[in-house]
Amino acid sequence: MIFVTGAAGFIGRTLVQKLVDDGHRVRVMLPPRLLKRRRQPGWMGHELVEVVPGVLSDEENLYRALTGVHVIFHLENAQWWGRPRNLERVELVGLRYLAAAARTARVGRLITLSHLGASPSSAYPILKVKGQVEEGVKNSGLAYTVIRSGLVFGPDDAFINHIAMMLATNPFLFLMPGSGDVVIHPIYIDDLVAALVNSLSRIDTVDSVIEIGGAEYTSLHDLIRTIMRVGRMGRFVLSVPPYLLRFTTGFYSRILPRSLMTPQWLDLLAGNHTARLGNLYDHFGVRPRRLEDTLVLYLPKRRWFWRALGYVLRRRPREN
Repeated sequence: MIFVTGAAGFIGRTLVQKLVDDGHRVRVMLPPRLLKRRRQPGWMGHELVEVVPGVLSDEENLYRALTGVHVIFHLENAQWWGRPRNLERVELVGLRYLAAAARTARVGRLITLSHLGASPSSAYPILKVKGQVEEGVKNSGLAYTVIRSGLVFGPDDAFINHIAMMLATNPFLFLMPGSGDVVIHPIYIDDLVAALVNSLSRIDTVDSVIEIGGAEYTSLHDLIRTIMRVGRMGRFVLSVPPYLLRFTTGFYSRILPRSLMTPQWLDLLAGNHTARLGNLYDHFGVRPRRLEDTLVLYLPKRRWFWRALGYVLRRRPREN
């Protein structure tokens, strides 16, 4: 039995579907409010998926959910929407509850997803919390695998899709943080999920921290140009000091339920975050796909202006 936290998220939904397709029995814990949504993941109701209503802070219910579980995929996070206090409550406190219950239930292994550049001493809240989560996993008393990935993209991501939304809402220019020379290492969602699933059978990944990314490095400026070219949204790119964008992001977050650009978004672009190009194949046997080869499959087909409008007016996510 495999237990997945954050199963309703971008990566969690895809991971559960992949596990089910491969014939694994999966148990997920979802807050009751998510079970009332009209749109549910495609695996909901599948015979191999057991859904447990509850939250990680409910210790007794969590212990029951972990009984009989061999491996945990811990994906629950507040990376794209949470303020620092949300990051600490959702990721750090949630991990403590999970690790304690897992030890009691004698779970064999904990696999978690982190980010390139994560460090407990980082000056940026998202990378600092991710680093603290890594330390918590290492000291949990469980066999573990920590996978540090580059920025994950796909049809429902909160990074490349948000750039496309911002381009659609301004027909003249795009405000780029800094000079755009920061180097990032994006990875396609299906490649990341394949690595997560393959880690189940790779003994050499146990008790390891592994860094992975996609098929290529790219600068932020080149990434924006690629999105404009593929999405047919030519704009003038204006370089803006990041501190000014942080100010405007804070302003928009106070007047709108959600902001397309968040402080975490800017934190992840504050420095170069890359892994060795061959790591994904060497550790997990996955050949990554190129960025543009995947973007052309969905980027030109979306009506990004209406998606942006619906996103910024939607209610903010809540902690469990």
